[in-house]
Amino acid sequence: MTTMAMRSNSHEKLAEAAQHSRALIRQGRHTGPTAGLAPGCVQANLMILPSSLADEFLLFCQRNPKPCPLLAVTEPGQHAVPSLGHDIDLRNDVPKYRVWHHGKLVSEPASLDEVWRDDLVSFLIGCSFSFEEALVADGIDVRHISMGVNVPMYRTNIPTAGTHKLQGPLVVSMRPMKAGDAIRAIQITSRFPSVHGAPVHLGDPSLIGIHDIQQPDYGDPVPVHADEIPVFWACGVTPQAVIHTVKPEFSITHAPGHMLITDISNTSIASF
Repeated sequence: MTTMAMRSNSHEKLAEAAQHSRALIRQGRHTGPTAGLAPGCVQANLMILPSSLADEFLLFCQRNPKPCPLLAVTEPGQHAVPSLGHDIDLRNDVPKYRVWHHGKLVSEPASLDEVWRDDLVSFLIGCSFSFEEALVADGIDVRHISMGVNVPMYRTNIPTAGTHKLQGPLVVSMRPMKAGDAIRAIQITSRFPSVHGAPVHLGDPSLIGIHDIQQPDYGDPVPVHADEIPVFWACGVTPQAVIHTVKPEFSITHAPGHMLITDISNTSIASF
């Protein structure tokens, strides 16, 4: 078998795994976080806004590529994303959504069928699950994975580069590591700019406005051992902090840790 044929066969298997996982989610047979589902496939954060705010949010993403690396943007009302998977239905392929009215969380449905509108534009944003797979493959302990919990995430005092209508704090995800592993993690994640890239901070959490590392704003706490330092990456939950700050009339996001699984392979987005 030629190298090209092997790659094609591998991609087909990944796409089948992604489609199977989406089917489980769509049927309500998987309702929890998506970490570990369809290994090797890119997962995506989701932000859905009325078309009146879409251009503004696109500009926000362009100004903030670390927390908001765009994988795809839909046309108004479109719920398919053929560039990420031929059978994707954004209304039903995320295990848990969050619906917001004027910045207030009003529901966490498993389907958007009852709230979908023809003016909604969807933004698919890169997720750190992709680079975590590379970290684990290199033998680095990713604490929330080894514990079977959701990654801890925190609002910081680091401002995003705002637009006229959209501004708010940077949200980061944290993984504790020994110093040597942290250096290696920087090298590895730098190869994944489309899923947040290298860390934005290492060490003392108080320097970025985090006063209790055992009290994350999203996700679950994990222990940081005496011989470890906390390592922080920009996080795709940042748009939810923007919603909390700006309070748009209507918006939809994924629930933290509950991602859209795509047919795209993690290796295809790595820079070497």
